[in-house]
Amino acid sequence: MHDDASPFFIAPHRFDAVDDGTGPVLDRRHGLVPETGEHVLDHHRVDVAGYLLGPSETYRTWTLPAPVAVTVTDHRLTYVGAGSHLALVGAARRAPARLPGLVSGQIRWQWPSRLEWLPAVDGNPATLLVICDALRTIRQPALALTGPDDRIGELARQLRHAIATFRLVRPELVDLSPPERDALARLARTASLPRTGRVLLPGALPVEFHSRDDYYRPRHAEDQPYDAASGQQ
Repeated sequence: MHDDASPFFIAPHRFDAVDDGTGPVLDRRHGLVPETGEHVLDHHRVDVAGYLLGPSETYRTWTLPAPVAVTVTDHRLTYVGAGSHLALVGAARRAPARLPGLVSGQIRWQWPSRLEWLPAVDGNPATLLVICDALRTIRQPALALTGPDDRIGELARQLRHAIATFRLVRPELVDLSPPERDALARLARTASLPRTGRVLLPGALPVEFHSRDDYYRPRHAEDQPYDAASGQQ
């Protein structure tokens, strides 16, 4: 995939197409093989889930059954889980989706339009939502990273800095106005997390859903809404 291409959001668990060679390349130990010029910044182990955000309702559409290995680089975030299946929210009447060996996916830094940081509260873990805009719809696919407060806080800071820096040094990829460049430069310099818990990321490229079913997926009675105030599903 070219850096400026619009990726497909493949339901239910990827931001890259499965069969066209765009997914993360792994070594025999299931570690990420960096691309040419790519540098690994950090590794984490957190819970991961996928959401579709609407103007009035937000629903978790899939969740991985166990914590996964997350790798942060200066180009992207990748996640790899060693489970043999993906737990689909609202799929109680159907057999679980079976995947061969690993579940993996990625979000490249040209895609996220904002980050939402929800600190731990009332015994619930902290959550970081990495939210992307999508073509031809107001619904937004989002990746949720959940874990201890300090770990998710560090992830939020790393992602904010990596995304802002990635866009600032690639004017050929992201068309930025002077105010947008100034906003990204401030994000790259800032160390603390905002009190509002929301970071807007100028210059995002939208993703594209794979099929009509992804754009207009019907709501199931078992689907779990997301309470942004408490971070609970």
